Amino acid sequence: MAKLLEGKPLAEKIKEVLKAKVAAFKNAPVLASIQVGENAGAAAYVRSQQKAAENLGIVYQLHQLGADTPESQLVDFILKCNQDPGVNGIIIQMPLPAQIDYKKMSRLITPRKDVEGMHPQNIGKLVFGNAALVPCTAGAVMELLTASGVDLYGKEVVVVGHSEIVGKPLSLLLLEKFATVTVCHIGTSKAGKLQDHVSKAEVLVVAVGKAALIKGEWIKEGAIVIDVGINRVGERIVGDVEFEGAEKKASYITPVPGGVGPLTVTLLMRNVVEAALLPHGDGS
Repeated sequence: MAKLLEGKPLAEKIKEVLKAKVAAFKNAPVLASIQVGENAGAAAYVRSQQKAAENLGIVYQLHQLGADTPESQLVDFILKCNQDPGVNGIIIQMPLPAQIDYKKMSRLITPRKDVEGMHPQNIGKLVFGNAALVPCTAGAVMELLTASGVDLYGKEVVVVGHSEIVGKPLSLLLLEKFATVTVCHIGTSKAGKLQDHVSKAEVLVVAVGKAALIKGEWIKEGAIVIDVGINRVGERIVGDVEFEGAEKKASYITPVPGGVGPLTVTLLMRNVVEAALLPHGDGS
């Protein structure tokens, strides 16, 4: 029976370190959060960010713009935040209305204030192994793997999902640890090869957003399973992996909810602190 890899205890340890760093600042770090329109999921995420920021002594500035906001207005607002020396980090809440291109907006954020770590310049630094601002969910997965005690050197790691937010940056972080990384996606599944790859994984990370995509019997005996997926099935929140079956075969497994999720917001706050320590940040 697998041991649970829970995110909350790790998040609490990281928060203690962050509190000490924030206390040493002359001026508290400031995170500018931009929300366009109304969305229940985004509102819940904003509340969790606000709570985390307040707990750490980070100033959380929520800027709410109407759903009919033209893209040009959002561009002007982002540029204003870029130029504001009192703002250390900027995050654009998803989803955005149809008239606004998220990729275009995210690339407008100056790299040193890009606390989601998704600007092409920050991804480029990730390639070279010297990123200061790491994408939060990918960073959360790495924290959980570290907590498991696994030595990733030479391990067969399979990442299911090749999104820009999780799969792609995570594969770079894993390669930095000299893991042997296989990235699977819809092409793998359509070719009928997904089970074959998953069954060989000593470490499996799944980030697709499809309930029970990975069957419990596919899991290699003793594997470490990190389930990033969050899916609502009736009244339940479940991951992308069939938990009951996987739990019987894995050595470690993350619960859903309670695994990756609690760490993600904490690592967002860590990025805010790191951004404030970068050149031209507060850092004093």
